[in-house]
Amino acid sequence: MKKSTYDKYVKKALEMYEKAGIVLSEKEKNSVEIADFGLDMLDSIGLSIITYINTERVCAKEMVLLPGQTCPEHMHVPTNSQAGKEETFRCRYGKCYLYVEGESQAEIQGYIPPTKVSVLHEVVLNPGDQYTIMPETLHWFQAGPDGAVISEFSTRSTDETDVFTDNSLVRQTVIE
Repeated sequence: MKKSTYDKYVKKALEMYEKAGIVLSEKEKNSVEIADFGLDMLDSIGLSIITYINTERVCAKEMVLLPGQTCPEHMHVPTNSQAGKEETFRCRYGKCYLYVEGESQAEIQGYIPPTKVSVLHEVVLNPGDQYTIMPETLHWFQAGPDGAVISEFSTRSTDETDVFTDNSLVRQTVIE
């Protein structure tokens, strides 16, 4: 990803955090991570993340999905003899369409992204709603028409070892 593209999406993420009333320190504002999953298709596939804390036991993050943006299907697998990440998503702003393992819906409110997906059990998160995803559970999520700000509370994050259904995806963003 070009540095100018990265800077553009950091600005968009900070605007979304502000809309949601999320107060950030200057250090946090300067630590926004933009994940493009190696696709450089940030208008449809991507995610902005601020990690507040990530210790051996707990992690807390704030995530932004721009309108219609999708975080691709993946699961959190065991890493270094530890169980995969267990995470709870809490919607703070907008609407989040979360797709997890379970009975598929005939129709979903979101759209099927251009990456591979295999789970279509839809959970709609509005502000104040939350959902817990257990380790090794396939999931993907997408913002509604106004975007979404989601707080994540989890066990230790080892996102660098996430396993994607679409094996062409990569978790680490490269900035040129």
